[in-house]
Amino acid sequence: MKRIFPLLLLFALFGSACSPAVTATPGRASAPPAAEAATSAPTPTPAPRTLTVYAAASLTDAFDEIGRAFEASHPGVTVQFSFAGSQTLRAQIEQGAPVDIFASANTKEMDTLVGEHKVDSNAPQIFLTNRLVVILPANNPAGISSLQDLARPGTKIVLAAASVPAGSYALQVLDNLNAQYGSDFKTRVLANVVSSETDVKQVVAKVQLGEADAGIVYISDSVAAPGLQKIIIPADANVIARYPIAAVAGSANSALAQLFIAYVLSADGQATLQKWGFTSVSQ
Repeated sequence: MKRIFPLLLLFALFGSACSPAVTATPGRASAPPAAEAATSAPTPTPAPRTLTVYAAASLTDAFDEIGRAFEASHPGVTVQFSFAGSQTLRAQIEQGAPVDIFASANTKEMDTLVGEHKVDSNAPQIFLTNRLVVILPANNPAGISSLQDLARPGTKIVLAAASVPAGSYALQVLDNLNAQYGSDFKTRVLANVVSSETDVKQVVAKVQLGEADAGIVYISDSVAAPGLQKIIIPADANVIARYPIAAVAGSANSALAQLFIAYVLSADGQATLQKWGFTSVSQ
């Protein structure tokens, strides 16, 4: 028995010597399966860009929705809005504010910028129209039931200032109503004005808060404030407000600005504007 172990040991050593050696190559790892080795290149992230749009206050709700849709279809783009009276925005552009697009509630402010070479003469496009309506608080405490009641002594009226497009349009409507309610109708209504606001949204706010018995705003504003009552202004006394839009000269994002304007004029953009009470340019 003592001789068996050395003999088995001898065979074990012999077998070990005949087996091929496994040698590790320094600095090299075993190759992974082909499926693991193949990797797709990462999709590049679009560089962030900000498009600055100055727009009339009456466009607030519609343009907020249009801006979100535009951002969703253009990754990396942020649309930054500034809403105010068109006359205020025009003045800021004249003073050198870094703006890419201007959307005005009248052609007067846009024409001024064209004359000052702040906007190229062939750039402005009418992208919607609007009309005016009389709004009343939800509970109508003054009991106003007709346009004639606007001239009733003691009625509190709020309008946009005459320098604001909505205010200028309201004065035109009152001029037109003189033909129906007497030559002094406009004078009697203006005697009831308790506040002249810097933009049309402020008119809406005053009526909502009960600080006025009535106000004259755009139809689109009444759509955005469904809780208010309204009195329709007849078509023969109403005015058509035409809104132009254009890229501002010297914009650092001129190509992107044109894409935004194209979206506003597209079927989708126009449908959003109609949803908020504006009239499409195609109608």
